[in-house]
Amino acid sequence: MAELTLSDHNHNLKYNLIHEFSWGFGVTFHTLYAIVPLFLKQLGAPDSVIVATAGLFSIVIAVPTLFTAAAVRNIKNIKKAVIAAHAPILIISFLMGFTFSFLDSEITKTAWKIYFFYFIIYAFSIGIIVPIWADFLNQSTIKKERGKFFGLGFAFNSLGSFIGGIALSYLLSLELPFPKNFGVGFFLLFISLTIGTILFLPFKINSISNAKKHKSVKSFIYEAQAIILKHKNFQKYILSRVFFSLYLPGMGLYAAYCQDKFNFDFSEVGIFTILNVIAAGFASYLSGWLGDNFGHKSSMLLSYFGHLIAVILAIFASNMVWVYGIFIAIGIGQGAFLPSAMNLVYDFAGERDTKTYLALIDTLLAPFIFLFITVIGKLVQSGLYQTSFYIIAIGLSISILILHFSVKDPKLIDKTSFHLDGFSS
Repeated sequence: MAELTLSDHNHNLKYNLIHEFSWGFGVTFHTLYAIVPLFLKQLGAPDSVIVATAGLFSIVIAVPTLFTAAAVRNIKNIKKAVIAAHAPILIISFLMGFTFSFLDSEITKTAWKIYFFYFIIYAFSIGIIVPIWADFLNQSTIKKERGKFFGLGFAFNSLGSFIGGIALSYLLSLELPFPKNFGVGFFLLFISLTIGTILFLPFKINSISNAKKHKSVKSFIYEAQAIILKHKNFQKYILSRVFFSLYLPGMGLYAAYCQDKFNFDFSEVGIFTILNVIAAGFASYLSGWLGDNFGHKSSMLLSYFGHLIAVILAIFASNMVWVYGIFIAIGIGQGAFLPSAMNLVYDFAGERDTKTYLALIDTLLAPFIFLFITVIGKLVQSGLYQTSFYIIAIGLSISILILHFSVKDPKLIDKTSFHLDGFSS
C-alpha cells in the first residue's frame, strides 16, 4: 500500500480498540498488583518472592528486548513478525490454565514453584513482543494522531479489564476449589490473548516506513552506544525512570500487606480490579489528551504522581476504604504510564530506531530494579513494611523532581537545539 493515510490510521484504530479490549479482559485474570501476589501467597510462596514479582517481571522483560531489537530490525513483514512474537505467551498462558485447572489440591503447597516458573516465562515472552509491537504500531499509525491512538486504545483496555473484573469477582465467589478457580481464569487469559493476536491481521502497514536499508549488528551496537553516551536529555529521562522504578516492589507488596492487615476475602480482588481499571481508563484518555496538547512529559508526570499517592495511602491505611484508594491510585499510575511512555519513546527516537530506544530503557533499568526488589524484599522479611513504603515514597518524589525540572519534553524541544550528531542536549 501507499503511505499511511488518516483513513488507514482510523481503520487500524478500530481494530486496535478491539485488540486492547481483548487484552484488557484477559490480563484481568493475571494482574501484577493483585492476582499474581495473592495467588503466590495462597500457594505458600515466601514473602520475599511475592514482593519481588513486579520487579522481576520488568527485569525478565528486559532480558530479550535488546536481542530482539537487534534481530528484527531488518524484518520486512512486521505484521507476520508481531503475530509470530505472540506465540510464546499464548503457549505459556495455555499451560498455566491447564496446570492449575487440573492440579491436585493436595500438592498446592509446593506448586508456587511451578507457577513462578510459568510467571518468569510469561514475562520473558512479553520481552520478545514489546520491541516488535512498538515498531508495528509505529508503522500502522500517523505521528500526530498517536497520543489519541494510545489514549483511546488503553482506555478500551481498561474497559475490557472492567468487565473482566466483574467476571473475576464472580469466578472467585464460585465454589470452585483452589487453585482450579485461578486456573479457569488463566484459560480465559489464553482465549483473550489469542483473539487479540488474531486482530492484528486486518491492520494496514506503512510500506514506505517498512522499506529500510539492511542494518548490521555492528551498526546496532554503534547506535546504542551513541544513544547512551550522547543523548543527554534521554539520559536524564532514564535517571528519573531509575527512581520511578521503586514503585515496582510496591506493586507486589500492597495486596499481600493489606490482606494480612485487614484479612479481606479473595473475592475483593474483583472490586480492586474494577476500581483500578475505571481509574486507569480515565487516566489513559487524559494522558493521551495531555500528551497531544502539552507534551508527553506532562502525562508521564500524571503516572508518577499516581504511584506516589498509592504508597502514601498504604502508609496511612486504616481500613478498607484506604485499600480501595490504593488500587484507584495504582490505576491512575498504570493508565497514564503506557500512553506516555510509548509516545516518549517515539519522540526521543525521532527518525532513529524506536526498538533500540525501547530496548535500552528496559536494559538500563534492570540492574536498578534488581537492587530495589532485593533491598525491599529483605526489609519485608524483617517485617519493616512501613520503612519499605517510606523508601518507595522518597524514590518516587525524587523521580518527579528530576522529570519535571531536568528533562525537556522531546516533543516540544525546538529543532535548532539539536547538535550535528542528531541528539538533543
